[in-house]
Amino acid sequence: MTDDLTDDASLPELPVRKWRPAMLWLFAGFAVFAYAFDQLTKLWVTSTMTEGERIPVLPPLLHWYYIRNSGAAFSIGENVTWIFTIVMAGVSVAILFQLRRLGSAWWALSLGLLLGGALGNLTDRLFREPSFAMGHVVDFIQVPNFAIFNIADSAVVSGVVIICLLTLRGVGMDGTRQVAAPKKPAKPAPGSSEEIVGE
Repeated sequence: MTDDLTDDASLPELPVRKWRPAMLWLFAGFAVFAYAFDQLTKLWVTSTMTEGERIPVLPPLLHWYYIRNSGAAFSIGENVTWIFTIVMAGVSVAILFQLRRLGSAWWALSLGLLLGGALGNLTDRLFREPSFAMGHVVDFIQVPNFAIFNIADSAVVSGVVIICLLTLRGVGMDGTRQVAAPKKPAKPAPGSSEEIVGE
């Protein structure tokens, strides 16, 4: 009897355990893709363009505009580059700690993009000029009325948007969906017309 109860209690964990290896590979694939795509495009920009150069791609909607950013989006925090290095390193570690709960393909996609993007910009912070952990991030994608950004930024934003949508839809990281409990109908007040009809 005790064994049956123990087996029943463990049933909700089975889907997560069953699909976790596949989800981890999916997560790793998206993370590697986002990171490699970001680093390759930055290598292309730095080797074919000069800093400050602007190339029309789909004018007036899209230009390549090579700049090096010491701060965050919209050049916020340019004088505290080291803080962004610590933040990105912390985000990367936090994502890796969450992988033990991973059981959803959509969460694997979002966390993979988030990690790949964070590591892409973290690589710039650590190894680009002017110094270790104080490096300036290579940005080159320019659209109207917005900050100049890169592939890593796009991956991070995409990952965050997907996470927000999953959270709003009640999809947990383990793939389970939270369903609101049905509301119980209110009992009619004593002597009310509803109670009389029911009788």
